Amino acid sequence: MKLNSLKLLLGSIALLTIIGSAQAQKMWDNSPAKTWMTDAYPIGNGRIGGMIFSGINHEQVQFNDNTLWKGDEQDRGAYQAFGNLYFDFDKMNGHVPSDYRRELDISRSVHTTTFTKNKVEYKREYFCSFPDKVMVLRYTASKKGALSGLLRLTDTRDNTANAKDNCLTFSGKLSNGMQYQATALVKLEGGSLSKQTGAKEGDQLKINNADAITILLSAATDFNNSRATHWRGEAPSIKVDSILKAANAKHYVTLLQRHIADYQYLYGRVRLNLGATPAATLALPTIQRLINYKKTFDPDLEATIFQYGRYLLISSSRKGGLPANLQGLWNESNNPPWGGDYHTNINIQMNYWPAESTNLSECAVPYLDHINAIREIRKINTQKEYPGVRGWTLRTESNPMGGESYLWNPPASAWYAQALWEHYAFTKDKTYLKNFAYPILKEISEFWDDHLKHRADGTLVSPMGWSPEHGPTEDGVTYDQMIVYDLFSNYVESADVLGIDNDYRNHIADLKDHLLKPKIGMWGQLQEWETDRDDPQDKHRHASHLFGLYPGRQISTTKTPQLAKAAKVSLWARGDVSTGWSMAWKINFWARLQDGDHAHKIIENFITPVGGNGIDYNNGGGIYANLLCAHPPFQIDGNFGYTAGVAEMLLQSQTDEIQLLPALPKAWATGSAQGLMARGDFEIIDMQWKNGKLTKLSVKSLAGGECKLRAGNALNTTTPNVETTKAGTDFQYKFNTQAGKIYIFTI
Repeated sequence: MKLNSLKLLLGSIALLTIIGSAQAQKMWDNSPAKTWMTDAYPIGNGRIGGMIFSGINHEQVQFNDNTLWKGDEQDRGAYQAFGNLYFDFDKMNGHVPSDYRRELDISRSVHTTTFTKNKVEYKREYFCSFPDKVMVLRYTASKKGALSGLLRLTDTRDNTANAKDNCLTFSGKLSNGMQYQATALVKLEGGSLSKQTGAKEGDQLKINNADAITILLSAATDFNNSRATHWRGEAPSIKVDSILKAANAKHYVTLLQRHIADYQYLYGRVRLNLGATPAATLALPTIQRLINYKKTFDPDLEATIFQYGRYLLISSSRKGGLPANLQGLWNESNNPPWGGDYHTNINIQMNYWPAESTNLSECAVPYLDHINAIREIRKINTQKEYPGVRGWTLRTESNPMGGESYLWNPPASAWYAQALWEHYAFTKDKTYLKNFAYPILKEISEFWDDHLKHRADGTLVSPMGWSPEHGPTEDGVTYDQMIVYDLFSNYVESADVLGIDNDYRNHIADLKDHLLKPKIGMWGQLQEWETDRDDPQDKHRHASHLFGLYPGRQISTTKTPQLAKAAKVSLWARGDVSTGWSMAWKINFWARLQDGDHAHKIIENFITPVGGNGIDYNNGGGIYANLLCAHPPFQIDGNFGYTAGVAEMLLQSQTDEIQLLPALPKAWATGSAQGLMARGDFEIIDMQWKNGKLTKLSVKSLAGGECKLRAGNALNTTTPNVETTKAGTDFQYKFNTQAGKIYIFTI
């Protein structure tokens, strides 16, 4: 056996061990992708990403680096497409073979394409490695010398590629001075490589009769996430060359092993079983399952879309990088919808709703780092707009450098602050709270301390607010009031945890007590404005006045039942069908109202195919064949909101207790979940239920402290000193825990 073959065999054995640690979850199609937005499958490592088309004769990989932005500290600009890698194959004439399959394994974060042509079996593998910072493409065939073709690397602007040895490179500079470079390095096993020069497209690489091809693709800019360095750092050529040199020194199997191990360390923490899908349905291509969904019970598809949201978050948001934008990090246009920006009136916030609850706390770090990075420029720009205030806030559209456009959105920074608190609430990391989160929470509280309007009766209102994205601009808009309430609640609790700033803590607590409270209107609705003008026929996609229900914690079925009832009336009026991300938000609303069947009804509406031949979508939202959320067009926040909503149906912890199966629908009568997180740094190691009743629960306390559980049926435990009470039809359990210990309950 040759050395390379032995390495591949041993590597495959090692990979089997790694793969066994995560729940297998795949999406696939039996024909190549035709359209970027609806068909191609995404891969990414938190900085670079690709959309894979996998044509038989003509391969296209469209790629991005999430630091490539036009704009600066004043101008939002737009997120830019980077380039395309094309491979035009020789000797592959004819129709698509009958055994063609392109597959995205979200449990391994590996895209694989296989087919047979002229009795030769072809295989292509694609992944983006976080540990090695590179995109990897691997082409193999069952026959020696079967791989030939022309490789091209193209910029989405006017720059052309140059070939040197086994590399193709292009570089350029944007109008804001940002430099960028992309390089594809080609490694052949057998065959030959030569340079070809095209007058229009620049240099290309001709590959002849290779046994196997590995392509390492790296792209970078000179962006640095710090205002202190004027947002610029190391030249992209230095970054790209260093990355490729290190990756080139590793065998393909080593790169693959390192990638899967790193990815599954995050992804493999959570498993979800929502019921059994028939085997015949499981055998269908994903698009066919999507088309059949309304007629065929398919809980595995619902679970796959849940895990797909986690896959997308891992792929677009990793420590040291930028946060996920409106399209995560995938973008084919230099003028994308809404600039592909960080939209501050729900969209970037929604991107991070599933991070903590689905055990991906590390993936929230880029968002938190971004908030920290833009603070100083936001203070300068805020104080120009609102002279005399401390702290800062934002406009509706923003970029990585704090630049912005469109309307001022004063509650935006207070909504940003929620993520700072939630990261502590889930992790109980006091060092993080003290050194990182608390100073930001305080300065945003100072903005509202200065910005709120004091009425003669002592009531505090947000001046001249707007309920996105409709209605009048006026004082006391519910959207503003609820977000400020949330900010002040989080600040006060932070000060209490740290035992500092007692005088200012008491001052903010007093302001919170005097905020204008939510009101119930003439038809029983939760009012969107202080004036009772809500129209019961209003079907607007935004339901911003329900922030206090979700993601806030001002409204709950147990602590504020009348407000919860009013929120339900408002939701009934708004309706169940809307754009993609709006339906995802409604899943979370109904979960918090503990109406699992209605939440599942929204899930059924959300899983509606948009685009593609023979599918009537009536111009509504849903998801595309590649399971990306359709606003339409594609916006990734709907994927993240869906994942958060499913988690919220199974586990809630915003009311100072862990509620188990609070919104379980009849459709998920029997199932299990492992790895979901609750506030207080409690991990649900295992949760199983049958016929709608909890049958087994294993809770791991990672930080110690008191644990409070609420379940819909009685449970037994050997845990000592458990205080058990009954509240209505629910059973409550309270006990002290030790860090690192697991506590088991059964029926």
